[in-house]
Amino acid sequence: MYANPAFKVHPAASLAFAAARGFGLVIACDAGRPVASHLPFRLIEQDGKVPKLEFHVARANPLGAIAEKGGTWLVAVQGHDAYVSPDWYASADQVPTWLYEAVHLSGPVRVIPGDHTQGHTERLSAKFESWLEPKPPWKLDKVSDRRREMLLKAIVAVEMTIENIEGSFKLNQHKSDEDHVAIATALAAQDDPSAQAIAMRMIALRPQLQYREVSPSHRPAADLVPAAAK
Repeated sequence: MYANPAFKVHPAASLAFAAARGFGLVIACDAGRPVASHLPFRLIEQDGKVPKLEFHVARANPLGAIAEKGGTWLVAVQGHDAYVSPDWYASADQVPTWLYEAVHLSGPVRVIPGDHTQGHTERLSAKFESWLEPKPPWKLDKVSDRRREMLLKAIVAVEMTIENIEGSFKLNQHKSDEDHVAIATALAAQDDPSAQAIAMRMIALRPQLQYREVSPSHRPAADLVPAAAK
């Protein structure tokens, strides 16, 4: 990933971002041809050990056979993004751009042995079920033995050891305070939830600034003006 020095993210923050998203584009290369799938994953971090990712693919997915060969794969994790019009800046001589959050994780992969596939799926579902608390979590034992066995045989579980971490959060960090306020305010006024989320990220970067209110019909979920400024 190319990242302007102004937008680079610390590896720890990049890992935290990826863990919170839990979904990304998994990319491998086979005979010079890229192969990719959008997949949920679980980040594994242990003190003093290299972090890992766990995910699985349908056995019919070409990634399953490619994983058997090993090799280095890439997982691209994307957050919110938004277009920025030059007309929104406070200063002149601006050009169109796109703000975004993205993290790339890469490293060697291996297939998780079949007798560990059930444990893998239980850990993965437990991660996402925890997001729905206080709902009682769904568990694999709610599926009949026959169907569970069939489903587990139909997937290939993969583990990636993360050797390289790259993060780029392009949030106009290199712009002046006046332009920062102008763009955050304009994005917050858009109907697009992703644009509103980018606006809130920008405000969090410079909470000391005075941000203009937007009309009630175009106000994001959180108040545009940070608490510190009220």
